Amino acid sequence: MKATGDIQCIPIGSGVSVRAEVKRAHAILEQAGLNAMLHPNGTAVEGELEDVLEAVRTIHETLHAEGVVRLVSYVKIATRTDKDPSLEGKLFDTGS
Repeated sequence: MKATGDIQCIPIGSGVSVRAEVKRAHAILEQAGLNAMLHPNGTAVEGELEDVLEAVRTIHETLHAEGVVRLVSYVKIATRTDKDPSLEGKLFDTGS
């Protein structure tokens, strides 16, 4: 099942800048084969629902293994049964 969504991973206690952790999380999303578009407050994603959920798990496991003690993720996921959702369609489709 295709899905679009928004993922925000917040490392807690990693200092003022979390740029390295955000870049690492984004790389994991891309390695999972997802269409991932960074924005100021998270990452918009598109892909198979199973892959999106698995990528979030991998982000948590990887960042914890790399020393992040606390990590909070907010995940919004959208699926449809009438057509395959896409980020492009969400941004530019003036239809349904």
